Amino acid sequence: MLRLFFKEHAAFIVFQAGLVAFIMALYWLDGFRNLDTAIYSFVISTVLVMLFLAARFTKRYRYYQKILTMPETMEHALQREGKAPEELQAEKYLQEIYRLYQNEAQALYASQKRHLQFMNQWVHQMKTPLSVMQLLLQEPGELDKNSVREEVDRLKAGLDTVLMNARLDTFEEDMHIEKVELRGIVSEVVNENKRLFISKRVYPEIDVDGQYVVATDRKWMKFILGQLLTNALKYTFEPDKKVLIKAECHEGSALLSIRDEGIGIPASDLPRVTKAFFTGENGRKTGESTGMGLYLAKEVCVKLGHQLSISSEDGKGTTVSVLFRNQDTASGGEEHAVIENRRSDQGVRGESDAPGA
Repeated sequence: MLRLFFKEHAAFIVFQAGLVAFIMALYWLDGFRNLDTAIYSFVISTVLVMLFLAARFTKRYRYYQKILTMPETMEHALQREGKAPEELQAEKYLQEIYRLYQNEAQALYASQKRHLQFMNQWVHQMKTPLSVMQLLLQEPGELDKNSVREEVDRLKAGLDTVLMNARLDTFEEDMHIEKVELRGIVSEVVNENKRLFISKRVYPEIDVDGQYVVATDRKWMKFILGQLLTNALKYTFEPDKKVLIKAECHEGSALLSIRDEGIGIPASDLPRVTKAFFTGENGRKTGESTGMGLYLAKEVCVKLGHQLSISSEDGKGTTVSVLFRNQDTASGGEEHAVIENRRSDQGVRGESDAPGA
């Protein structure tokens, strides 16, 4: 403890000794040659410095004792025992560092727990299409390609979801903002989920003008739209229903909404549907929900600067909207939108009524 104290005050002791020597030399050069007075001054200066160091050591004794003893717990290390302003400020600084460390550790723990829980649920969910394909392969006769294709699509969707979840932590490294035509990307996502529309006998209506252009990441936006369309189809149990995809312009912002005619979301579940792993009453009805689709869609929207909102009425359907703020939009003709709606509806109906569909 004394060694640490003298190391801390070594510069002060050297400075005091140099100061006394300088004053003595100054008086000597000025002609004052009284040796007794010089010795008396030196002794007095030394005694005063020693008294100052002793008082300072006494004041900082508990502080030295604290930092030289290894703490048993973090709370013991953060106890406020300082008296001097410097010690109090140092303890306050350490407590603030510990608070930041706790926040980072809790965030890391929550992220790891979320990844582990999601992987466990995803692996369990992926067993279903694999089991179905194994049963199809074991059946005698010709293989039902449509059924196998449907299970492969479910596997592909599950793989895309887990990959996007893994990339969410490094989102900024995988983001590329560009101008995207809304109708084009909506039509592309609808075509990718065409077989799911046909199997559920649900028909899409696209009411998006061709001149709506938004600034977003094309790949991540396709993922969001895919999750929203999949949810709309998953919770539409009755056939011959529709999914309306519509875009509007409000004061320089584009609003893209997806409205289904499914079972809707209970009012008690609506505030929590975007939380991780929340399935609610509807998730228990299907048995295939991981509770991550809307959570990932909400997280990606936040990172892209878009706003995701959900409104629903139990038993009458759900509307999920994505607001693109301050976008360059242009209003197109209504006739083209009606033609697009008719083509989308008739195309899916035609394929669903075709032989073998």
